[in-house]
Amino acid sequence: MVKRQQKITFAEMRAAGVRRVLIYCTDCACGHHITVPDDADRWPDELRVSDVEDKFVCIICGQRGADIRPDWQTAVQVFPERKRR
Repeated sequence: MVKRQQKITFAEMRAAGVRRVLIYCTDCACGHHITVPDDADRWPDELRVSDVEDKFVCIICGQRGADIRPDWQTAVQVFPERKRR
């Protein structure tokens, strides 16, 4: 098993306004990736994104393991805007 870098928790991801995750196949020859909407809500708060990466299997090539990342482009604004003086 490959030792992966520890990533943020799903609670931290949700607190940052992100609900979607990007899942990439770890086989660079495959290159398959998907965007999963609202996937952050199904995981417990204390679970890290890196904790579930080994559980994914690519539906194209069968490679076990994935690179899962928060979809920061879809984050909602969680902090109110400052008023200009």
